[in-house]
Amino acid sequence: MPKTFQMSKLVKALLFLAGCHYAGLGFVSTELADLRMAQISSHSRFTDRIVRRSTATPVTPKAGYEKAIALGAGKAALTARQILILGIASGCHIGFGALLAIAGGGSSPGLAASNPGAQRILMGAFGLPMGLFMTLVGGGELATGNFAVVTAARLEGKATTKQLLKSWGLAYAGNFLGSLLLAALAFAAAVLPGAAASAPIAIATKKVSLTFVQALCKGILCNWLVCMAVWCATNAQDVAGKALAVFLPITGFVALGLEHSVANMFIIAYGMACGASITLSQFFLRNLLPVTIGNIIGGALAVATTYWMAFGQKKGENAPAKSEKDLQAAYTKTAAD
Repeated sequence: MPKTFQMSKLVKALLFLAGCHYAGLGFVSTELADLRMAQISSHSRFTDRIVRRSTATPVTPKAGYEKAIALGAGKAALTARQILILGIASGCHIGFGALLAIAGGGSSPGLAASNPGAQRILMGAFGLPMGLFMTLVGGGELATGNFAVVTAARLEGKATTKQLLKSWGLAYAGNFLGSLLLAALAFAAAVLPGAAASAPIAIATKKVSLTFVQALCKGILCNWLVCMAVWCATNAQDVAGKALAVFLPITGFVALGLEHSVANMFIIAYGMACGASITLSQFFLRNLLPVTIGNIIGGALAVATTYWMAFGQKKGENAPAKSEKDLQAAYTKTAAD
């Protein structure tokens, strides 16, 4: 009996272990199945993203031109209040970028003396790309960008001359107010205190020391690059693409020492607040006026008109609207077609 009893206990123990083993296999198989389903679901989502990207509008120069037209038409349709408010926001965005550029590469005199090329790249890479990125992704009205995209919309008959001038003028005014606001805040916060203030003073003084022709030509070259950044970012299909589209041209224009009117609104005002011996006459006539004219030429002619001549409507096919009445008639005709 004792042996039988022991055998019975042994059999029961073996059966118990077997049960645990198969239960464990069932648990593991369930976990593996769940893991497999998660992998399939993840793969499906990845495949869906690939499919969506493959069926999206192709990234081509022609597609980029059409997107820029749509962007410009949307900006032209904004109310005066919207343009002014968003213009102030963009003035602050660009001011933040300029402040970072000054605080970083602009405050590296040792590097500038030993390796001026590296110092220029450093100043260009960390600063203004951030400002334009905030405007394009977060939303804003930057006059220098509007010089290109709203002009393109005007050339295609998607905006009127009145809307063009409203967009340019109010965005520029808003940018100026935003730049002054940020300069005042940066000075009050002592972002660059003491000896560090010598950097904005030196940069601002150099900017008003240019001849009219130098400032004009640097303005043309600068906004050619800035508007190409806006143009390419418009054609990008995700935020990362927009960031890269902004980074390369903006880094280039800063590293080349070119002149951007909105950035200069902040830089010169901040330099004056820090103690630069610059008069209002020098601020406006020696820099802001020629640079703004150059920025208009760079955006409206070098970018917008170039792409309109390459991809725009043929002469007589879609003549630019001369008034809002003509524009409404064009919209009505398009809807009827």
